[in-house]
Amino acid sequence: MTGPTAPDRDAVRALAELLRKWWELSAREGRPKPTQQSLAGRLGIDQTTLSRYLNPRHPSTAPLRTVELLHTVLRAPAADLPRARALAEAAAAGAARKSPRPSGAAPADSPVAPAPADGPDATAASPQAPSAGPPSPAPASASSHLTASSPLTAPPPAPAPAARVTRRTAAARAVLAFLGVLTLGGGIGLGWGALAHRAGQDGPPVAAVAASAGATASGWPLARRGDLLWKARAVQYLLRAHGHDIEADGDFGVRTAAAVKKFQAAHGLLADGKVGARTWSHLIIRIDSRHAPQQAVVALQYLLDNSGTATDITGLFTPSTARSLETFQRDRALPVTGVADRDTWRALLTSQGPGIHR
Repeated sequence: MTGPTAPDRDAVRALAELLRKWWELSAREGRPKPTQQSLAGRLGIDQTTLSRYLNPRHPSTAPLRTVELLHTVLRAPAADLPRARALAEAAAAGAARKSPRPSGAAPADSPVAPAPADGPDATAASPQAPSAGPPSPAPASASSHLTASSPLTAPPPAPAPAARVTRRTAAARAVLAFLGVLTLGGGIGLGWGALAHRAGQDGPPVAAVAASAGATASGWPLARRGDLLWKARAVQYLLRAHGHDIEADGDFGVRTAAAVKKFQAAHGLLADGKVGARTWSHLIIRIDSRHAPQQAVVALQYLLDNSGTATDITGLFTPSTARSLETFQRDRALPVTGVADRDTWRALLTSQGPGIHR
């Protein structure tokens, strides 16, 4: 495998230049430009890492999620986001083509020391010991010294106590950890239930639990003020589909919360500005080939694409969008209807991964 090519390096540099431009131009409409320290804190990374993302001369590849979050936090132009995503994906692909030698591998032209045995009788090799030769005998008493001319065969090496101690310690730790789980879980029954769940014997797979981490007990995620990216965009697109004049900037701020309260009041809901199960049920719009409001279709396409089902975001319910929707429904064991109904919307919203809150 080869390392990154010139186009790969160009993508990394172009991405850093674009992120730098977002940061430099973020001071507008009366807002000051954030310091790199404060910006790094909002992104959940250290300042040194952020500086590399913003340095075209010595760039480091920013992950796609970080790029999207920077776009939202810095209120960068919406037209820049598709290009930023493409550059981030190209840079990541270039990084994946690197083939670092495994830490345990030795150069082809250097002698390779024999690997230590994996049994309880294995002895630790000394760094200064030659790669070949008889093992050092165990310390002998004054009456039984062996000399270089001794014809006797050296006795087998003594078992290494360190290996045995390590295994015993590991076993003891495992037992203590298991007992701790039982104690904290409230008894053997709960402890076994937890272990069975981890093993996939009783309950949904771990991946399914992780995918629905942002969902409440009702199965719908809770979106509220301070949420960023997909939660905010989904609410904003759907509010626009209901006629609310609000920018879909991916930041659930004051204006979005006010629009949610207005929507809730108009539908007889508790106007608390939080989007839970009841508000989502009124906010989502059934979409099919005969009824496809543009902003609702944008929300659908955005959520499909963000869940891993490649979809062009056009605002038009095209045959391609219908096929993507059917693929998503099939993958989630939903009825394959090509219609965005209540169950499909809920599955989409719970397939977006963890939410980001500032």
